Amino acid sequence: MEIIQSAIDKLANSMRIYVETTINFNHLKNVDLEEAINNLDRAFEAKLEAFHSLYDVTKDKFKYFDNADTALLIMLRNAIHHRNHLLFRSWNYEMLLSDGLKKNSGAEFLMASHDVVNASHVMKYFYKLDDIFARVDPEINSPYLEDRMNKKSRDKLIYQLKKTLNLELVSEHAKNNRYPSKQIYLNIMPIFISSVCKVFKALKSEGIEFKGYDSKVYEEPFTNELTVDLAKFSYTPIRIH
Repeated sequence: MEIIQSAIDKLANSMRIYVETTINFNHLKNVDLEEAINNLDRAFEAKLEAFHSLYDVTKDKFKYFDNADTALLIMLRNAIHHRNHLLFRSWNYEMLLSDGLKKNSGAEFLMASHDVVNASHVMKYFYKLDDIFARVDPEINSPYLEDRMNKKSRDKLIYQLKKTLNLELVSEHAKNNRYPSKQIYLNIMPIFISSVCKVFKALKSEGIEFKGYDSKVYEEPFTNELTVDLAKFSYTPIRIH
């Protein structure tokens, strides 16, 4: 139990650090834009690593791959951990550090985000939607396809992404509004919130006590307060001038 408690606290600690890094972002970007973006990206990736650490010690207590949100987070962590591809570069990195504003001048992007119920503010961290399917769907013919996943697991994950996370709704909305697929970005934060809520609730129901300051801070909102509607999306268009 102590090992699990330590993993919970590591995840909660990484979540706090990400919030603090986000708060500091607006100031730091005026001083050193590259450092600000890299700090935020590494803080988000640290959350994925901490989530994976919790998975490692609790996979006998929660079926991570039976849930679309938790399965996606593990896929993202593994992809970013190995980095044998050019996928999953954040919106900030693509637009501000890779000449994205110049390359896409005049283009309009669609930013999609699952609805977090009764939340006054939801943090945002965007990856390109195309990158998710390029990593798992062989029909995309991507050179960056995950090659260690068996067909059964791959087919299951693709179904979960399209039907449970309802990402096909985002694709349909984009197509109906004439957005090229390369101009669709997905907010990963609601998916992260949904995943942590499910895992924390499951562990709490197993009698796991949340210990440590950060664990205690995040216990209540992620077991009793936050809810993500994986069937509903909010869309925000962003035009590059």
